[in-house]
Amino acid sequence: MSEWRNLTSVEAAERARLLDVSSYDITLDLTDGSGGPGAGTFRSTTRVSFGCSEPGTSTFIELAAARVRSARLGGVGLDTSAWSARAGLVLPRLAAENRLVIDADFAYSTSGQGLHRGVDPVDGEVYLYTQFEIADAQRVFACFDQPDLKAAYAWHVLVPAPWTVVSNAPVERVEPGRVPGTKTVHFGASVRMSTYVTALCAGPYHEVSEHHDGIRLGLFIRDSMRRHLDADELFLITRQGFDFFHRQFGPRYPLPKYDQVFVPEFNGAAMENFGCVTLGEEYFIFRSRVTDFEHEKRANHILHELAHMWFGNLVTMRWWEDLWLKEAFADWAAYWCSASNTRFTDAWTTFLSIRKNWGYRQDQLSSTHPVHSRMPDVDSVEANFDAITYAKGASVIKQLVAYLGTDAFLTGLRAYLSAHSEGNATFDDLLTALERASGTGLREFAAQWLETAQVNTLRPAVSVTADGRYESVAIEQEAPAEHPTLRAHRVAIGLYDVDGRRLRRRERVELVVTGRRTAVPGLVGVPAADLLLVNDDDLTYAKVRLDPRSLATVLDRLPGLESSLARALCWAACWDLTRDAELPAREFVRLVCTALPSETDINLITSALRQVQAAIDQSTLRQVQTVLDHYADPAWAPIGRRRIAEAALAALTVPPAGRPSEMPPAGRSSDMTAAGRPSEVTAAGPTARRDGGRRLAWARAFVCAARAPAELAVLRGWLAGDGVPDGLAVDTELRWAIVSALVAEGAAGTEEIDAELARDRTASGERAAATARALIPTPESKELTWRRLVGEDLPNWLRRALLCGFYHPSQLALTRPYVPAYFAAIGPFWNTHDNQAGQEFVVSGYPTIHVEQSVVDATDAWLADPGRPGPVRRLVGDGRDNQLRAMAARARDAAGR
Repeated sequence: MSEWRNLTSVEAAERARLLDVSSYDITLDLTDGSGGPGAGTFRSTTRVSFGCSEPGTSTFIELAAARVRSARLGGVGLDTSAWSARAGLVLPRLAAENRLVIDADFAYSTSGQGLHRGVDPVDGEVYLYTQFEIADAQRVFACFDQPDLKAAYAWHVLVPAPWTVVSNAPVERVEPGRVPGTKTVHFGASVRMSTYVTALCAGPYHEVSEHHDGIRLGLFIRDSMRRHLDADELFLITRQGFDFFHRQFGPRYPLPKYDQVFVPEFNGAAMENFGCVTLGEEYFIFRSRVTDFEHEKRANHILHELAHMWFGNLVTMRWWEDLWLKEAFADWAAYWCSASNTRFTDAWTTFLSIRKNWGYRQDQLSSTHPVHSRMPDVDSVEANFDAITYAKGASVIKQLVAYLGTDAFLTGLRAYLSAHSEGNATFDDLLTALERASGTGLREFAAQWLETAQVNTLRPAVSVTADGRYESVAIEQEAPAEHPTLRAHRVAIGLYDVDGRRLRRRERVELVVTGRRTAVPGLVGVPAADLLLVNDDDLTYAKVRLDPRSLATVLDRLPGLESSLARALCWAACWDLTRDAELPAREFVRLVCTALPSETDINLITSALRQVQAAIDQSTLRQVQTVLDHYADPAWAPIGRRRIAEAALAALTVPPAGRPSEMPPAGRSSDMTAAGRPSEVTAAGPTARRDGGRRLAWARAFVCAARAPAELAVLRGWLAGDGVPDGLAVDTELRWAIVSALVAEGAAGTEEIDAELARDRTASGERAAATARALIPTPESKELTWRRLVGEDLPNWLRRALLCGFYHPSQLALTRPYVPAYFAAIGPFWNTHDNQAGQEFVVSGYPTIHVEQSVVDATDAWLADPGRPGPVRRLVGDGRDNQLRAMAARARDAAGR
């Protein structure tokens, strides 16, 4: 799929055996020759110094350039006639010590990979940033683009004089450029690092900085977004992260500065470039009021990237099969730090309700794989940036900490980080360090949890005597036939009794579950509880079931549980029961309507509302299946949607609950700059309110559920400022959600979209308007949107916006004709686009919303061709799995309770 070389693990191992790369010296010209920003292509000159253990042999260097001007090895010109971006450049007859100089032109990107170039619609300014993971550094400079050939980097960058330039190392000096209005920024040499975590950001970025513990902390953002930069909270989380990780990890952060650059049009959430982290501006800079869920999510991502400075950057995996060594560890460390050293003390509840559920969902697809997976080549890596690598991997690490004890685990971890500092390591290196520190063998644990796939189900088997005591209690462990591994699970069983309006834990029993059935003799003769909760305290990675009495208690009395973690476990159990067609979808909706309005944890509110119905979410393109859109009987779903709308409106009238937030109040909410121009500064500032954003969460739920004329009239009133519930601010992002909801139902059109865009002519506004136009419910609109998706070379932000708006549950008749068109378009799209774009189209273009046998049949026909590329077969196969799951859940719901 990629136009660049698909490096194999065998090639990488051989090249690493031969070469020792010491340094890169890179000069970029990012100007247009007359002092302005460049466009189209930029000039890059790379000087690489490296040794060769077998002089006289040959190797190759990656060079995904548009044009090679010259190449010299040891002062001798190289023949570049055989060079291509896919093959790279052959380096013949290497000496013991080599100096390579390559002068080439490279293309700017609008795909979010390589050197991305974006133009701010507010002021026309150009902003650049790099994104090199997995192997896109070769799109900016010539390099040996694999993680175990680390080197030091020095950048020299010619830019327009007003620009700010940020890289991994601090700026060493700045000199005037030869052309008036330009300057050359010279960076000092970096520490040794892998190619994929080198970075460069350039443009008129606004900067805020402070110092902490000897480290300069920098925040950078587009000038038109500067008023939204809540630097106090961002710095606070960063400081808390540094203090915690320095106490826990042993080696100190090795750089003198740590910059976080909020960049536009970013494909993912963030990237851990060493000392120059890039974060998606649209996800983490809040233009409007948000809930505390968004604040915690942002804090977690900040801490995740900071943890990468140790796991991934200081110590890097040798090859991509150990991808989890950085991602799972960063995920675990971020939640650990959040719960231990920030105001988000219930972070492990969030981990269960959001992250772990993501892992369970991914692990049940046919594409599931072990946490520690073989990666034969670079092209196979991209699809493994998934919930198994992140969430399941972090879950297993959490279990491992409990298994070994925190002290022994940290002793081994510190030894691992110290032994491999600035180098590369493997899974075996980590296991060895942990075994030495703990005196405990871990090979069996690793084999069970890291080298096998899928998730077990733990089901209580309970018998109660006539006088209400347990006659027998056992835990039955299940595994799917395709992945029959039965693991050892350390679990707690909590016994909860109804006490007035509360459910209080009477007893807790801890044991190890092994094999198909594990008896719990300690509960024989004990009075039966109203709720028997398997995996209380969330000690293991497994789906859990509820016995009939416990399920009835949960459905009627869930709010009575005092622990947010216990409530999260019950929500997760009911969600899994619904997805597995064991609980009718309408029962889950009933639970949401009765239990969620009194819920105080904003993360549980957010999770459950997302599970019951889908909202248009620009932060993700994953088509997550929901109860009302996929699992409910279509004949009953409108009733369920009305009930959610009614519950949402009722919840909006309840006074805010909970302690006052520590966050400052929201800032100004002007749509215009002082100069009278549209600005990104609509409703700035941190916004955690007294209720943690509970009102806003329910308002979003109502917007998503609104279908009836009366409900749509309420939304129109909110846009006009009429009938807005007390405490709810209908600001920029909520206004766009309302406009999109009205457009999708035919209650608004291009006039309303254009009017809203006039209020918000910003990059975010352009994205939202593009999504809203794709939602227009006419055949002409869908045809235009589809034609643009498959026929135009769109920038990443626009393609994603159109994908977000193409499908809608109210528009099934309009999009059903595109089911065959999707399958016909997969191959051509995959072959002509970057990895990220290809994956987004295959996943988000799949007709998940059409829960029909015809879609399964079309999928089977497509998969029947053995020539389909492996990565795309995997993604399409996941779509098929989701269809079968939804069909089974709908049948269960139609059959009733």
